[in-house]
Amino acid sequence: MGVELNSRRIELVCPKCEHHQVEPSLVISTICRSCGQHMDVKDGKPVVRPKYATRLASPGKPPVQHPSTGGSAKPSRNAKSSVGFFNKFFNKEPEKHPVDCYHCGRSFEVMAHAQSSQCPKCGGYISLKDYEVDNAWRRRIQTRGNVTILKSGSISGVHVQCHDLICMGKLAASVDCSGVLAIRSHGRIIGNVKCRELRVERGAEVEFQGDVHAEKAYIDGQVKAQLTCTGTITLEKKAHLQGLARAGALVVKAGAKHTGSMEVVRPVSVG
Repeated sequence: MGVELNSRRIELVCPKCEHHQVEPSLVISTICRSCGQHMDVKDGKPVVRPKYATRLASPGKPPVQHPSTGGSAKPSRNAKSSVGFFNKFFNKEPEKHPVDCYHCGRSFEVMAHAQSSQCPKCGGYISLKDYEVDNAWRRRIQTRGNVTILKSGSISGVHVQCHDLICMGKLAASVDCSGVLAIRSHGRIIGNVKCRELRVERGAEVEFQGDVHAEKAYIDGQVKAQLTCTGTITLEKKAHLQGLARAGALVVKAGAKHTGSMEVVRPVSVG
């Protein structure tokens, strides 16, 4: 992102911990980089986002006294289970999913239906918009949403950053996926490819002209590539992989073929 002029930035003070931070003047919501408090920005001033909760009304009548013993009547098991069900339904945690910042690489969680977010580490704007391409597309895509290239669509000559990418049309671009790159068509991919998981489905024929890096790969089609995986490359029974394959392990199922050289790399230990 470009450097903004000072006149287009504002200073916000967190209402919870009084931390000072600078944000773009058009910001409508943000997160305190000190305590993590969510804030809405109104008229250039931060406002703590209200929390809404639904509570069941307490009984309006006092406990019923038993005529013989004078003891109060206990609520039935059905009443207890009903209250517990409604409490779980109304007070359940909102669904979230992980996102990788495409500026600094920090992983964090966002609401499932959010359209944008802000990295808590570097403060960079993160788009979560989904794209569905059904024609010739020649503009850069930078999002952590999903991109789908339909049969009538094509992306060429640009850089694509996204979460999941499903290609049923033509792809001639460099790709950086934080999720799955799934290819279901024929074609030649120009540029380097980086993804968490590569899937070339049955019947697809693809040639990668740049380097391909993935954590793991599942191939059930025809692939020509220089493929590097930190995990396992799995060749299904209809697969034919041509070229150099570097991986922690190679699984070749009955009927699959690999033409080229194979190098075993040591898997990266975590922790």
